[in-house]
Amino acid sequence: MPQRIGILGGAFDPPHNAHVAMAEAAISQFSLDELRVIPTGDAWHKPRDLSSGAHRAEMARLAFGHLSQVRIDEIELNRQGPSYTIDTLRALKDQLPEAQVFLFIGADQGKSLATWREIKEIAQSAIICVAEREIPGLPESVVPSHDIPTQALKLPILPHSATQVRARVAQGQTIDSLVPQPVALYIQRHHLYLPSR
Repeated sequence: MPQRIGILGGAFDPPHNAHVAMAEAAISQFSLDELRVIPTGDAWHKPRDLSSGAHRAEMARLAFGHLSQVRIDEIELNRQGPSYTIDTLRALKDQLPEAQVFLFIGADQGKSLATWREIKEIAQSAIICVAEREIPGLPESVVPSHDIPTQALKLPILPHSATQVRARVAQGQTIDSLVPQPVALYIQRHHLYLPSR
């Protein structure tokens, strides 16, 4: 049996409870041997500057530390220039040519898949799994606007976002219900997301 390796990328600025739920669901639903959590390097597609890679990688270690299958992979942080998913997939295939690779993405990313660089090669290299939040009374899945094959990663409703976390910190509000406790303490200790004086 080939190793089943998952990839979960993101800014993780900061990682929050919905990220953790996504990792737990991915490991469980797809019987993963390992899940690589990969903080984004040069996020060319983000309209704002990210916190340092060192902070984001350390917060990811704290957030996912209870999951024995998770490995924090700094491949994109160590890469110069813009970070593209295809480059990360190629590097993983070089490391583990026999592995079966699963790429986990959010619903918003799933809608824009057709615009991704080298999307056909991505779809050949990995099984693309799109997070779907299970909302009672709504149809189970949304018809995608592309013909790229994907599978569904079922998630509970967790309306957390990193934007919401950063905004609450900037306003001096508690984030204890939004992020794992070690992450909340790290943010406090390092004075992250506070407004510039």
